[in-house]
Amino acid sequence: MFGRNSSDLGIDLGTCNTIIYIRNKGIVLNEPSVVAVELGTKKIVAVGADAKRMLCKTPGHIHAIRPLGDGVIADLESTEKMIRYFISRVLPRYRFVKPRMVVGVPSCITDVERRAVEECAYKAGAREVIVIDESLAAAIGADIPINEPAGHMICDIGGGTTEISVISLGGMVVTNAIRLGGDEFDEAIIKYVKSVNNLIIGQPMAEHLKIEIGNAVPDKNIEEIEVKGTNAANGLPQRFKIGSDQIREALHDPINQIIEKIKATLGQTPPELAADIVERGIVMTGGGSLLKGLDRLIATETGVPVFIAERPLDCVALGAGKYFDFIRGVDSSKNIYDSLNG
Repeated sequence: MFGRNSSDLGIDLGTCNTIIYIRNKGIVLNEPSVVAVELGTKKIVAVGADAKRMLCKTPGHIHAIRPLGDGVIADLESTEKMIRYFISRVLPRYRFVKPRMVVGVPSCITDVERRAVEECAYKAGAREVIVIDESLAAAIGADIPINEPAGHMICDIGGGTTEISVISLGGMVVTNAIRLGGDEFDEAIIKYVKSVNNLIIGQPMAEHLKIEIGNAVPDKNIEEIEVKGTNAANGLPQRFKIGSDQIREALHDPINQIIEKIKATLGQTPPELAADIVERGIVMTGGGSLLKGLDRLIATETGVPVFIAERPLDCVALGAGKYFDFIRGVDSSKNIYDSLNG
């Protein structure tokens, strides 16, 4: 009965987007992690893409918020309602058995923050909740053979955090995480445009610039795009063209922090596993990995080949959804070893 009527859900509860994977169905939801709330009553007005369109554009009595910040829950009540809403969209309303949920979270969160994630999932209707590190989920989702006795490095750059891990025999050997990701890229662009061009732009415009002309290495052709914002001196609306070389300059500091963390992780890796990584390379996942030229820059700075996963945005949700199959594989291997050891 459990097999027929229950569903295993893999959830990437991201700062920017929430992605849900259902076993045997694949990715069934990818929505912005945004909630629009009516002030005073705390009534949910909109969730997901509808709420994101309201960011920075709501009237005084409605507040559009991101209930997650730096990969962790900042607003417990809104997060719970958001998860409940998303689950109601992907699962039938009347079910015999509640679903099992596996949620990917950054390894840098505290025990209190981890328990908050579990509490939200249970309140949203889960029968069982397992919280796993994002890099482990991303490695499973990227189809990396992490059960092998060999070193594999994965770098997951999300909206609020970046996590770099070395995995061998299904376990984390070395892991480092920093609360820096795509949101910090946007913030760096906002600060740069204000300091250099004296123009105030919002997060949506910064994100647009990052996606359209953002880059990590010099390019022969400098792309330009029109920016719309507010003149910081007189407060009037203004249009201004900005080049891809300027966006690269704006992103220099956050990108450099990520590269330094990757180097530090390589330095902490045992020599035997480091040799495997030099041969197999670093696998990148998460939305931040799609920044133009970032993989080439990391390869140049570390001397290690770098590859972007086939579905970098979905890897955490895919891996979380396949976690129970992964555990069964680990258990089978343990049984073989146990029998050999008598």
